[in-house]
Amino acid sequence: VELVESGETSVQSGGSLRLSCRATGYIIGRYCMGWFRQVPGLEREKGEKVAHIDSDGSASYAASVQGRFSISQDNAKNTLYLLMDSLVPDDTAIYYCAFDATPGPCYGLGIGATYWGQGTQVTVSS
Repeated sequence: VELVESGETSVQSGGSLRLSCRATGYIIGRYCMGWFRQVPGLEREKGEKVAHIDSDGSASYAASVQGRFSISQDNAKNTLYLLMDSLVPDDTAIYYCAFDATPGPCYGLGIGATYWGQGTQVTVSS
């Protein structure tokens, strides 16, 4: 399984960015998928889970990004997306896509067996 992230990585405050996570060797939509962001001093797995989407298509967001970020998937392209609007400097972080390796509730994403993207540094300047 390989997850490859792509997308623009820097923007001024108030701007928008979209991250993509294309999967190879994994059929998206079967299990929980999401996006984490890592802040300095914390391990990736202990970063903030900013958004996730369950196998039934239901999406959830961290309070810090609610109303600004949107997670979506394109099954035909086997790709997960994160659209980030109204970005502020506090959104600066390394963003990782994460896919559950086994079925289960989304609160387990990143705790159990998880596939990770390579990470994308997102920088929001003031």
